[in-house]
Amino acid sequence: MSELKEFVVGLTPEEIETIEGHDYTASERSDFEAAYAGTIANFTVRVGTIISGTILKTANNEVIVDLGYKSEGVIPLQEFRDDDAPQPGEKVDVFVESLEDTDGRVTVSKEKAHFHTVWNDIKVAYDENLILKGKVIKRIKGGLTVRIMGVDAFLPGSQVALRQVPNLEKFCGEELDFRVIKLNKRRRNIVVSRRQVLEEARSELKENLIRELEEEQVRKGIVKNITDFGAFVDLGGIDGLLHITDMSWGRVRHPSQLLTIGEEIDVKVLKFDKERERISLGLKQLQPFPWEGVGERYSQETVVKGKVASITDYGAFVEIEPGVEGLIHISEMSWTKHVRHPSKILAVGDEVEAVVLSVNEEERKISLGLKQTMENPWNSIEERYPIGSSVDGKVRNLTNFGAFVEIEDGIDGLIHISDMSWTKRISHPSEIVQKNQPVKVVVLSIDRENHRISLGLKQTGENPWDSMSERYPETTEVKGKVTQILDRGVVVDLEDGIEGFVPLSQLGWDELENPAGVLRGGDELPLRVIEVVPSSRRIVLSVRSYFNGRPMEELQEFRTSLEGRPAEELPAEELPAEEEIAVKEPVAEEPAAEEPAAEEPVAEEPAAEEPAAEEPVAEEPAAEEPVTEEPVTEEPVTEEPVTEEPVTEEPVTEEPVKEKVVEEEPEVLEESTEE
Repeated sequence: MSELKEFVVGLTPEEIETIEGHDYTASERSDFEAAYAGTIANFTVRVGTIISGTILKTANNEVIVDLGYKSEGVIPLQEFRDDDAPQPGEKVDVFVESLEDTDGRVTVSKEKAHFHTVWNDIKVAYDENLILKGKVIKRIKGGLTVRIMGVDAFLPGSQVALRQVPNLEKFCGEELDFRVIKLNKRRRNIVVSRRQVLEEARSELKENLIRELEEEQVRKGIVKNITDFGAFVDLGGIDGLLHITDMSWGRVRHPSQLLTIGEEIDVKVLKFDKERERISLGLKQLQPFPWEGVGERYSQETVVKGKVASITDYGAFVEIEPGVEGLIHISEMSWTKHVRHPSKILAVGDEVEAVVLSVNEEERKISLGLKQTMENPWNSIEERYPIGSSVDGKVRNLTNFGAFVEIEDGIDGLIHISDMSWTKRISHPSEIVQKNQPVKVVVLSIDRENHRISLGLKQTGENPWDSMSERYPETTEVKGKVTQILDRGVVVDLEDGIEGFVPLSQLGWDELENPAGVLRGGDELPLRVIEVVPSSRRIVLSVRSYFNGRPMEELQEFRTSLEGRPAEELPAEELPAEEEIAVKEPVAEEPAAEEPAAEEPVAEEPAAEEPAAEEPVAEEPAAEEPVTEEPVTEEPVTEEPVTEEPVTEEPVTEEPVKEKVVEEEPEVLEESTEE
């Protein structure tokens, strides 16, 4: 390849000289070198030294500094704070970090120069345990950044105050006193503490306070901490406990309802233990006792307004003024509803109106009534439901002695078990009605004072016993099915739930001691009516009388058809239970109209009167036997203890009855023989 030659085309020699310059003379070069040497400092710039420079300008994020060196120095702009903006021509001390970076410039630091300058002062403060002023700059992980003597130091969160502070940001920008607790020059690490400064000041205040503090004093304090049981108040060197019970005369659920951390309050010293340095404080003691004169302010029948403070199983407490609460008992919440729990009516925080029922200022008790603010529906109950009127209702609940029927919202009446059927023997109300079943009933009686209504179900229909004498006149022959076997006879079902009783002596067997030996439940017997007593709802029947006047062969055939069968096994408890029911029958006659309520159905039972109704039966032997065996359906009184009274009387009337029947039996047999 041929040698390349550079040619300048189209330029004159003068233009070329202007562009490329010209050679300097010896004198010119000497002048230039002298001028350049004047810009170079007469000292040596070394890494790790602190030198003075002049700010030339600010470019982007850098500050250019003339160091008197062949290259300018560069300082990061972030090292200049807002209150210390760089100004051209300003002198500044810098720390030389390197003589040449990638761009050939000298890297210097203003902060490091300042750090090394003040380090000795900080070291002296650390060694001599001096207090330094500083400003909190920002919140960082684990604590705060504090600027002391122009140098950033670390303030741990545990050293900010005497107690843990949840919000450290609130200290940002504040100037506080600190003490240096740790130094590391190589890492440029400075750790400071404010807590030590506070503890020293607190110790001095504490000694002074202990000398001055006495019980019953009123002092100012600052709330330092809040717990579930109270608040700790700094009295100036020592903390006292303000218990939650001493904060207010009223109910306080949590101390935070009344106090906040950092709040300054006046408190009263209730108790001071110098040895243990424990102080009990009170806030409510600075206020008058609210129960003084409460009887004059809230007389009986006064209507008051308040807020439900708490609810218990037996009622609700209502705050009618701070520190004064009254109780609305569960029984005073509704005229008609059966309130199972106060929370069904009221809730905490509800605003309510109530009537003052009683005030006991000594025991600090006020009884309030909620239902008294409403009209009592029982005052006009007799006008809405006159006795004898028919009403529609719904069965709300069943018990052993009857059924409760709701005739309007919140008002129930009782259908006693004896008022459910004219004829049917009922062992439990569920045999007639079911829960939530609509029913039509008749009002039998009303007890307005005790809020009780007696209702009748059977009264909605005609009483079949009123026409029983016409339906079953004496000597009428009927068929009956055995439903119950007793020691003294059997109960038979005629029709439509009507039952009759066949005495032992009228079953058709001579000297029969136990009817269960020949009869079984469901056996159909030929019968003749020998007595009907509508007043006691009793029909007495006889098999023997049925066969009177008939051939003896028919009686023998009847006996043969029933004899010789295997005995029927009955539970041991059935017979006594049936006897007891039969004996108690007279007690159940027509108690419904006098029945006050479900709770006391026995109170109105005419147990002592009923036996008198049976006295005339002693004159007629045939009818005397069933007096103790009453088959009428009024069974429900099984739970009434009063019914035990007639049981002891019945055997007395039974003895002579049996004797009279025995005397008449031969006459009946003779008649049948003659025929």
